[in-house]
Amino acid sequence: MMQTNAGIQRSKAGQQAQTIRIKPRWHMTALHIAYYLIMAAFLIFYMLPFWGTVMTSFKTNSEVMTSTPITPPTRWTLEGYASAMEELGMPLMTSLVVTLFGAAGSVFLGSICAYALSKWKFRLNNVFFIALVAATYLPFQAILIPLLQTINRLNLYDNVWGLVLVHAVFGMPMCTVMMRGYYADVPDALIRQAMIDGNGMWQIYRKIVVPNTMIATITTFVFQCTSIWNEMLFALVLGGYDSKPATIALNELAGTMAAEFNVQMAGSLILALPVLVLYIFMGKYLISGQMSGAVTAS
Repeated sequence: MMQTNAGIQRSKAGQQAQTIRIKPRWHMTALHIAYYLIMAAFLIFYMLPFWGTVMTSFKTNSEVMTSTPITPPTRWTLEGYASAMEELGMPLMTSLVVTLFGAAGSVFLGSICAYALSKWKFRLNNVFFIALVAATYLPFQAILIPLLQTINRLNLYDNVWGLVLVHAVFGMPMCTVMMRGYYADVPDALIRQAMIDGNGMWQIYRKIVVPNTMIATITTFVFQCTSIWNEMLFALVLGGYDSKPATIALNELAGTMAAEFNVQMAGSLILALPVLVLYIFMGKYLISGQMSGAVTAS
């Protein structure tokens, strides 16, 4: 009987404790309100310019001059997009080629280096890795002149493949740093077993390392595509009329059509659309790669 009474008392005490925990406190409510207000302010701060860009892109040039950017157009039109595509058509194709091949080249080179630095044991292994990390912090402005001279000697100035080569080489250190941690997590037992079965280092790379780190490859590829697509410095220095990417064409569009803001805003949205589509279709792989990297880092 005493045990039953003690159990009832513990049950009542537990219910009271739960009731106390569930009851909100005033300072927690204030924190929640402040949190939501701050988030709403940030949302308005970031989304209002985007909303103005979208609304301006669908207006006529005359309506742009007589209305505020955030008000919807009285007559929806695609004149701005048509004019922007006339100027950005070929540069968009150039950017697409440079981005895809440059990102693929940098990911491939970075993958090979990450494989060597994570699974091959040799002297100065850590020194090479530190050098690659330092290379990611190297300002590109410091090497533009020797880079321009090298590209000229290779007869790749104002050439799409010259930009592809530059992006593949200069993106390799960052890709190596991003992928080395994933490759280090591949069990050494698998590699030893593959070597016992007669596989060489290249076969181990193709059959074991790459298939087991595909999320890392996709994550790095998406990161490189975004970086190269928005890059402007190399294209400005090493490119010309024949290899002009979309970023340079958009900058020229803003300079030549000083009063046609609808065309400029339409061009900005067209340039942002491929990156948005890429994140929509590859976003789950990117999030998975970031989560895996966080677990690896921990």
